[in-house]
Amino acid sequence: MSPKTTENHDVVKLPRSGNMDKGGELSNLNFSGTSSLSKTRFTEYFIQQNILDDHGFEEWIFYPGMLFNAPDKWWGDQGKRDKPHEGLDLCLYKDRRGRMRRLDEKTKIPVIYDGVVVGIVNDFLGKSVIIEHDLADSDTNRFCTIYGHLNPHKGLHVGRVVKEGDIIATLADLRNLKVKTLSHLHISLGWASKFISYNKLDWETIGAPNTLTLMDPLYVIGRHYRALEKEWCQNAQIQCRILGMDRS
Repeated sequence: MSPKTTENHDVVKLPRSGNMDKGGELSNLNFSGTSSLSKTRFTEYFIQQNILDDHGFEEWIFYPGMLFNAPDKWWGDQGKRDKPHEGLDLCLYKDRRGRMRRLDEKTKIPVIYDGVVVGIVNDFLGKSVIIEHDLADSDTNRFCTIYGHLNPHKGLHVGRVVKEGDIIATLADLRNLKVKTLSHLHISLGWASKFISYNKLDWETIGAPNTLTLMDPLYVIGRHYRALEKEWCQNAQIQCRILGMDRS
């Protein structure tokens, strides 16, 4: 199977009703650990910077393995992850005509909150940018956002001050990698101990005890969403098209 190269293409018509999907408004959610954080303009900036309203952005779409704490992958063999998903994967969205579209390697990534870049580390698909924000929880914790699978802008460096909505990167281009998945943004949120050096924060240590207390990013991205039921996603033809691959 070979990856398609079309960008932001229509993938599949979503069901309008029935028990194949479930949706919700972020204002109705109450996730443990995120109740003290307000919803942000992240998705608004995302739409503006990537001109997604040309297609009529309606809502984010999540395959079960894209969600926070998911035990399974949403790509490849969809087998078990080595550890529960540390964040949220943004890859698919629905337009106002009910069609699913995907992000691509040209997608620009805005910052969720004002902050300072404290780390740029490798991940298995690209690079991850770690940003600390002045949202003091206590004398011993620091609030961080982590943006994964990116191609950071050349001027981005540790110590760089960024403002809410600033563009820090584009998505990593995965078309030539052996991993058969689509370009997507991984977002993690968490409280880091002030006793942990950012030099030691990478994907081996993120989420480890006494390192970073992770939270569900779904509450703060500031938009409606739809989480597809796994049974519906397992339809072979639809699954193949979601992953942007031919069956030949």
